[in-house]
Amino acid sequence: MRKPLFTGCATALITPIRNGEVDEAALRNLLDFQLENGIDGIVACGTTGEPAAMTAEQWESTLSLIVQHVHGRVPVIAGTGGNCTADVIRKASRAKELGADAQLCVTPYYNKTTQAGLIAHYRAIAHSNTLPVIVYNVPSRTGLNMQPATLAALAKEENIIAMKEASGNMIQIMDMIRLCGEDIAFYSGSDELTAPVRAIGGVGTISVLSNIAPAVMRDMTHKPLEEAAQLNLKYLPLIHALFSEVNPIPVKAAAAMMGLCENELWLPLVPISEANKQKLKEEMQKVGLIC
Repeated sequence: MRKPLFTGCATALITPIRNGEVDEAALRNLLDFQLENGIDGIVACGTTGEPAAMTAEQWESTLSLIVQHVHGRVPVIAGTGGNCTADVIRKASRAKELGADAQLCVTPYYNKTTQAGLIAHYRAIAHSNTLPVIVYNVPSRTGLNMQPATLAALAKEENIIAMKEASGNMIQIMDMIRLCGEDIAFYSGSDELTAPVRAIGGVGTISVLSNIAPAVMRDMTHKPLEEAAQLNLKYLPLIHALFSEVNPIPVKAAAAMMGLCENELWLPLVPISEANKQKLKEEMQKVGLIC
């Protein structure tokens, strides 16, 4: 298998917001919190960073700040995915200019396409001579599921280096790793499956939980598998609470409870309901993240 871009945990970073704009001071503090706790990579402007509600200028300035602040200490992966192939290629080109190390490219949504269209889409991106591609499969959000045979067809492409798999379907993930695990790296895209995916050959995770518990996710992806599995079980109720509403609504609320940022999102996202906020708070208290 080719050498992975990173092994362990990359954080799908939230974007701190204050008064409708990116809170640059909070973003720098959040990056310091991640790096000081041993995180292995940063995903900038991925789904958790609310790029669908960003202007092009906000996307660019946020990515630029993250690349400059991280300063090569860990890989920075830019979220470039979309439902227009040409736009994805343009964003990837700009991300490369800004210094990103790779791109996280979600499957097209709404217009979606077929499995043959997925192959054509990703091949066009891979052949554009921009950034290495991490394919992202999350059918619960896109309405489109990449089949194992489709990934196998793409895994031979030199510039397609990894898969972030968030279908939640372990049989599908096993088939993907069976078919192409020697050609690309596999990352869990679901925090609740971090240890199970490691057990079948995954090399890490791209995590939401690590926004608020980076050291925990570092341990879950680096400690011996038996210890990692126990951590995964311990934090499972908190992970469920972090997905009680559309991501990143709960994790933004959790980060605010810890003083990492304001509990502010861009419309159409709105703050978490009081009932779910209370459940989230209780689970955070159980594991000692807040008092």
